[in-house]
Amino acid sequence: MGDRVETVARLAQWRIDNLGPSSYKKSDPFKVGIWTWFFSVVRNTNRYLYIHLFPEPSRLSKEQPPLARFILRVSIAGSSRSFHISPVQERLLRTHDDFVWPVDTTFVGRFIIDVEFLDLKICPLNGGEASSVWPSDENSPLVASRSISLRCLSRMLDEAIHADLTIVTTDGTLRAHKAVLSASSPVFQSMFHHNLKEKESSTIHIEDMSLESCTALLSFLYGTIKPDDFVKHRLALLGAANKYDIGGLKDFCEESLLEDLNSGNVLEMLNEAGFYQLHKLKKGCLAFLFEFGKIHDIREDEMNTFFQHADRELMLGMFQEALSISNPA
Repeated sequence: MGDRVETVARLAQWRIDNLGPSSYKKSDPFKVGIWTWFFSVVRNTNRYLYIHLFPEPSRLSKEQPPLARFILRVSIAGSSRSFHISPVQERLLRTHDDFVWPVDTTFVGRFIIDVEFLDLKICPLNGGEASSVWPSDENSPLVASRSISLRCLSRMLDEAIHADLTIVTTDGTLRAHKAVLSASSPVFQSMFHHNLKEKESSTIHIEDMSLESCTALLSFLYGTIKPDDFVKHRLALLGAANKYDIGGLKDFCEESLLEDLNSGNVLEMLNEAGFYQLHKLKKGCLAFLFEFGKIHDIREDEMNTFFQHADRELMLGMFQEALSISNPA
């Protein structure tokens, strides 16, 4: 692999084949967020290994420098233990010299260096408030809501203008429009097209969702959902997308869950991936755990709880992934 860096979600990992007692190496570029990044390591004659993390010098990093919150880890290749983990760092990174982590070690040979970005924010040069790159990603489900037509739909929902449908949730009711729901879901369309009770009563029962989660679902369908609400309710939205066959919503939820993958939620995300058949999320979780070695960060009680509830196919996938890592072709 040499100088190549592998990435999954917000994690980047650099495997160094050989680092001698006095040497310098720089990684190939890798992309996380909207920036291209590099690692470099310097080992001089003393016992310290100096690790640098920095964005590619470019117009983007000059005009929109990243304010990064991250953790670094250094491991010995082939070993299950991490022998150095940095504290949580929060730095404005523009050049090679903005962040350097001295690691006290005399070890030489094959290293693994990885960085997990907890957040990445754009730091405006005019001194305004920094904003995270992830909620405003160009693939966000909110992009179309900027149009005039969707602002009109927002008014229709908020003010129940010509609403012709009542939705009953676990803890309250909402008003909506049959046409919007029918256009969003073939399941809803079938309810209102055939002579079912929903057509006659103009009422549907969504009693597996709370009023708040169902409000988030309608906001998505009408194009007005806020980023924080999408993240807060994405598991409920994922369930609704699966139940009502809502085009696009399932994919958005999967991408959002994959983007937020970390050691604290990877088992939960793997379980959701198995239940809803989210192949990209499942692949990302397995890579995170085994290819990137994060399986060693999971507590034993968490793993035992996971195995008690995981289905057979999911456990088989984990076993096969572990075998492929321990016995590479």
